Amino acid sequence: MTGRRTVAVVTPYYPPKAGGVERYAARVAAELAAAPDLEPVVITTASRGLRTTDTVEDGVRVIRLGAWLRVSNTPLSPLWPVQLRRWLHRTGAVAVNGHAPVPGLGDLAVVVAGRRATVLTYHAGSMHKGEPGSALADRLIAGYERHLLPRVMRRADRLVAVSPVSLAAGQPHAERITPGVDLALFTPGPPPSSRGRTVLYAGRLDRTSAWKGVDVLVRALPELPDGTRLVLAGGGDAAAGHLALAQRLGVADRVAATGELPAAEVAALMRGAALLVLPSRTEAESFGMVLAEAMACGTPVVGSAVGGIPDVIEDGVSGLLVPPGDTRALAAACTRVLTDGALADRLGAAGRERSERLYGWDGLMARYLSLLRSLTVDRPEPRPGRVSSRTR
Repeated sequence: MTGRRTVAVVTPYYPPKAGGVERYAARVAAELAAAPDLEPVVITTASRGLRTTDTVEDGVRVIRLGAWLRVSNTPLSPLWPVQLRRWLHRTGAVAVNGHAPVPGLGDLAVVVAGRRATVLTYHAGSMHKGEPGSALADRLIAGYERHLLPRVMRRADRLVAVSPVSLAAGQPHAERITPGVDLALFTPGPPPSSRGRTVLYAGRLDRTSAWKGVDVLVRALPELPDGTRLVLAGGGDAAAGHLALAQRLGVADRVAATGELPAAEVAALMRGAALLVLPSRTEAESFGMVLAEAMACGTPVVGSAVGGIPDVIEDGVSGLLVPPGDTRALAAACTRVLTDGALADRLGAAGRERSERLYGWDGLMARYLSLLRSLTVDRPEPRPGRVSSRTR
């Protein structure tokens, strides 16, 4: 449209794949689409295959590049430098907003952006996995974080850190804009003390995301009060392994895995759960969006004292923190919430207040768009790009 400046939102992951980075990037794209002076184009990766697609999804142009391989859940392709330059030119983008939870597409877009304005949003703390069999991957990640990532960050006009442990935090040209919550979707349920004893985990269930610590939560289940159920909401190739672990522990009848769910169904599960648990083990968990979403539902939360989680949960006020990887401590904290109705209600109410005050998307995205406008105001108007008639 005439007068609108195109911003390329470049992210390795995008809906329908579910996760914190995907929701953050999708929200940025939606806000740009609603703005009178800015227009988004999303450049992301295809879930499978090498073919590039150019479609319109929910009113946003989405270009999906093929990936030649995936290393520890990170899509990669040697063609991306050429493809990114070509698509930035074709779409008339005057700015690039790269989202980088892992090495790859988002930071590469900043490098090849040329004279375009660039904003790099860095979602992760250190991506060291620290898991058995990850030594080689950890060495590669260490080299990237020590030698390459600082150069990319210096190249960007501005950085956005999503939490204090984001590797962008503390840089002189960084601004902190956390993930947010759709407060119209994630609304309070009944008082937690009146809910059934359901413990909820919502998030990835991938083998490459073993640092999420879901196995710790499954191991804690036998120590929780009788009648407690565990619901694992999310997709991934590790789900079967968690169910097998529950079988070995004798609690298979108390565990359910839902698979990938749309946001509305996740919100419904949160409103009905007695508590939500995020048992991550490493600083790769730089924020924990599901915590803020559960808090918005008035649901008590328990999380590991690692990464950005302590910045979201005020221990003893809006939730409880436990040492990462400590099954007994996790079980004890969950039991406190499940058996003390007054505590559960107090945590739930404080969590809702905190989520409303700090994590509403509207206020966060107003700051984001202000940042993008400040960098694009003097850029020339983009030429309109070709939009495919194929839609999803």
